[in-house]
Amino acid sequence: MKIEEIHCHFLKSSGICTDTRNIANGSIFFALKGAHFNGNKFAQSALDKGAYKVIIDEEKYINDHSILVPNVLKTLQELATFHRVYLNIPIIALTGSNGKTTTKELVNVVLSKKFKTVATIGNFNNHIGVPLTLLNMNKSTELGIVEMGANHPGEIELLCAITKPDYGYITNFGKAHIEGFGSLEGVIKSKSELYQYLRATNKTVFVNDNDKNQNKNSEHIKKFTFGDKSQNCAPQLIDSSDGLLLSFEGLTIQSHLIGHYNFNNIAAAITMGSYFGVDSMNIKKAIESYIPDNNRSQIIKKETNTVILDAYNANPTSMMAALQNFVQSNSPNKIVFLGDMFELGSTSDEEHQYISDYLEKYLDGQCYLIGNAFYKTTSNVANIKKYRSFENLKPVLVSTSFLNAYVLIKASRGMALERILNLL
Repeated sequence: MKIEEIHCHFLKSSGICTDTRNIANGSIFFALKGAHFNGNKFAQSALDKGAYKVIIDEEKYINDHSILVPNVLKTLQELATFHRVYLNIPIIALTGSNGKTTTKELVNVVLSKKFKTVATIGNFNNHIGVPLTLLNMNKSTELGIVEMGANHPGEIELLCAITKPDYGYITNFGKAHIEGFGSLEGVIKSKSELYQYLRATNKTVFVNDNDKNQNKNSEHIKKFTFGDKSQNCAPQLIDSSDGLLLSFEGLTIQSHLIGHYNFNNIAAAITMGSYFGVDSMNIKKAIESYIPDNNRSQIIKKETNTVILDAYNANPTSMMAALQNFVQSNSPNKIVFLGDMFELGSTSDEEHQYISDYLEKYLDGQCYLIGNAFYKTTSNVANIKKYRSFENLKPVLVSTSFLNAYVLIKASRGMALERILNLL
């Protein structure tokens, strides 16, 4: 069956589903395969639960309501691209090593003040999540915002081919997924696949003029820049001691985000709002209404303690940025909980030791390092304590009272250090 015909079925359906536990009546079930599952085996179950059609790639599961294709995943991606062209709406693609989900959410709240937007849900930003985001758009959608993640070369190129973005923004180039990219240079080259697409298709890129790597790698592309007052847009940071305070076109914007490292995320959202003609007062209202959640730069009051919970993800660049901001605090009782950073490959020992050395030199307070990588580091100060796992740390926390503390919790997602919250 041609993709045009599948698209006709899609338009008649209630949407796409890839998990039989969440089947919606009238939906189309895509029987995706993974390392430990075969969606074809659940095709009949999907129909029994109310699916309108099932897309399969194994003939033995065929029936009157199934559509047999050579490859279910490829068909999902082709359908998403066909639907994107069918809608013919402007789409912004966002990627980067750090801050892309926060930036995406900020951009969405700003642009939704003027447009009916659809944005990536959570961090569904891979070769499956991106097609599902596109297929979540419909004729009422006026603007799409698509987050793109990658941990190997060629992935952003694939996602661009699926999405066909009209605009792009790369938050930064940092030491993330080094195991897959090989080096920081590999990160820059791979993330810049977005620039390559925009250059080849004569589209537009948003650029932080203060970022040398963004400027260098976005040469010969149509640009809309932010930075100092000589740029197209010039939001300015007033104060970063608490929630970031900014100025823009004579307005003062008080955000709920902390840390100097979040300024560029807010500035990018303001810049895109300005480009797309969102009224400056509405930009202010949007930024001030955004409250981070999902373990990303959350400020949580816990008894007498103030906790910065940033345990959704971590890499050497984002962890150092968070620490540099944290150590500048005037709080007399600073406590840091850091968990291992994953996917660093052969650089893991060096990067974890670098963080430990920084803490030894600059942290005036207590530090708890958790995980096998941090446990292997060396330090010569009593205020840095190391534990192989959360379970090893837990008895210590149960028997310790924390009062009037300013706390940072930062780690890769797999460490699940948000569990510390319940023990403070």
